[in-house]
Amino acid sequence: MKNFFLIFQKEFRSYFNSPIAFVVITIFLILSGYFFHGIFLNFSTISFQVATNAILARQNNQLNVTEMVVRPFFDIISMVMLIMLPMLTMRMFSEEKKSGTIELLLTYPVKDSEVILGKFAGCMGIFTIMVLLTVPCFILIGLFGEPELGVVLSGYVGLFCMGAAFISLGIFASSITENQIIAAVLSFASLLIFLMMGYSASFASESLGNVLKYLSFMPHMYNSFAKGVLDTEDIIYYVLFTLFCIFLNMRSLESKKWRG
Repeated sequence: MKNFFLIFQKEFRSYFNSPIAFVVITIFLILSGYFFHGIFLNFSTISFQVATNAILARQNNQLNVTEMVVRPFFDIISMVMLIMLPMLTMRMFSEEKKSGTIELLLTYPVKDSEVILGKFAGCMGIFTIMVLLTVPCFILIGLFGEPELGVVLSGYVGLFCMGAAFISLGIFASSITENQIIAAVLSFASLLIFLMMGYSASFASESLGNVLKYLSFMPHMYNSFAKGVLDTEDIIYYVLFTLFCIFLNMRSLESKKWRG
């Protein structure tokens, strides 16, 4: 455990020793804030129109801030994560390989699992900061509406589960190449494929479609977490996906040792 914490501290600090963390967090917040502004402004406009128009009031007598702002905002955050997280994970092992420090790391008296989990935890630490900085948006929603607290909390649980899956896949992509750009592209392309599986399900047979829906990231987020439902099946999916990518990462490091 000592080695794990040392690697975690090293990785976490390394993000702030370069502009990476500041740039990624800033862009993430700008994109999230921009889309939140659009969603919230649209809801405010509709609410004002309903309040001043009796006909619209009868047609839209159930304006719901949770359905019109909270859920769409979680959907937007998950899509922004798809773009930004590969930028965090691309340097994990690619930088070590390019600088030649990967050989030193693999010869130290540390387990491969400690190295991988330490790097994973360091990246999750940055991701946690990113996500928590979106909390003021929901505080603002609470000042002007009455969002369902359960949906907000389950939405954040879904974001952390999805973020862990994204990061584990990104770290694996970084472990198979020494070029950071290639690692980022591989990570983004892989995540996009898992995203598009859900859309492709409608063009496949029923049995294959069900498999594609289950393998896709988004149905687990949109149909459960974003609706305030904490389904153990969805949590297990993200946990198993994360563990599988970590397992592949360990095999990748082992192959590096075999090749010398």
